[in-house]
Amino acid sequence: MKPAALFLVLLAATARAEPVGSVDTAFKLIGPDHKIVVDAYDDPKVQGVACYVSRAKTGGIKGAIGLAEDKAEASIACRQVGPISIKQPLPQQEEVFNERISLVFKKLRIVRMVDATRNTLVYLTYSDRLIDGSPQNSVTAVPVARDTPIPLKK
Repeated sequence: MKPAALFLVLLAATARAEPVGSVDTAFKLIGPDHKIVVDAYDDPKVQGVACYVSRAKTGGIKGAIGLAEDKAEASIACRQVGPISIKQPLPQQEEVFNERISLVFKKLRIVRMVDATRNTLVYLTYSDRLIDGSPQNSVTAVPVARDTPIPLKK
C-alpha cells in the first residue's frame, strides 16, 4: 500500500470529536469564558456506538491562544445509536481516542475494553500527564445483544 493511501486509511480509522454544545461556567473579561464542552465520538471500529464526553475548557487569554491547561475532570456516556456492527476482531483493551488538553504534557483519553462474559463494551475516560496523571475518571458500558457476539483478537 502506498504511504498516502495508508495515511488515509489510518486517518479514517481515528475517532474524531464532533462538538455537541457547551455552557459557560465563568465570565472572562478578556478572551473566551471558561466552559463545559460536550463532544461526541463515534467508535471507529464499532459502528452504531457513540460516546459523549463532557469536560472543562479553560478560557481567558491563555485559553484563547492555546496555552491553558484544562482540568483533568471529564464524564463519559456511550450509547447505542444504531445497529451495532463490528467488522474486525477487537483487542481486549484499546485506546480509541485521545486529545491534547494542555500545550504539551496532558491528554484526555478514551479506552474501550471488552467484557466478553457479559457481551458488553466498556468505555473509560481519564487524563494523563507525562509525569503525573490524574486518578479522576469516568466509565460507561454499552451492552451488545447476544446475537451479535463481540469478536476478540487472539
